[in-house]
Amino acid sequence: MRIFSILLLLTGLVACESTYYSAMEKVGYHKREILVDRVEEAQESQQDAQQQFTSALEQLKTLTNFDGGDLEDVYDEVNAQYKDSKAAAETVSERIDEVDSVAEALFDEWQDELEQYQSASLKAESKQQLSDTRKRYAAMLKAMRKAEAQMDPVLSRLNDNQLYLKHNLNARAIGAVGKEFSRLEQEVADVIKQMSKAIAESDKFIASMK
Repeated sequence: MRIFSILLLLTGLVACESTYYSAMEKVGYHKREILVDRVEEAQESQQDAQQQFTSALEQLKTLTNFDGGDLEDVYDEVNAQYKDSKAAAETVSERIDEVDSVAEALFDEWQDELEQYQSASLKAESKQQLSDTRKRYAAMLKAMRKAEAQMDPVLSRLNDNQLYLKHNLNARAIGAVGKEFSRLEQEVADVIKQMSKAIAESDKFIASMK
């Protein structure tokens, strides 16, 4: 029953997407343009995530360098930064999924339309363009998914830190978190670097689509 419910939900989502694409095409807004827009939105979400992870790291550094004041206030900010980072990561994943959804719809439509050609030369040229576009898209999506995957260890470590501090808000706990800081710093640097690569791949893909 659970599997059946999931299949019904997926079928409904696909139907909604198809209805959306059809409605947009009626006003002259085609899948190709929707794809470019969604890639740009995915880029923006990655840039926001880069800034958010950096902010969370800086706040944790402030905590590890704590030198007087209200520890509770500092912890509250660390916790808030973790929640914001988690939300930013979720947005990145959602945007990538939206990109992949319209891309698959575009490629399916493109493939189907190849059979409508009367001209063999034009058909061959369009087929080659489809193949090239798929390859460029695959490279971009791979970079996006790799950056997405690298967010998980960062979020896990941020969560570990805020959970530990929640129940051990003292100088000893801060020292323990401080020992983990260099590893977190490297993980944040890695995810920011990979997101920059994904954004660069997106720029190349967008340029090829215009």
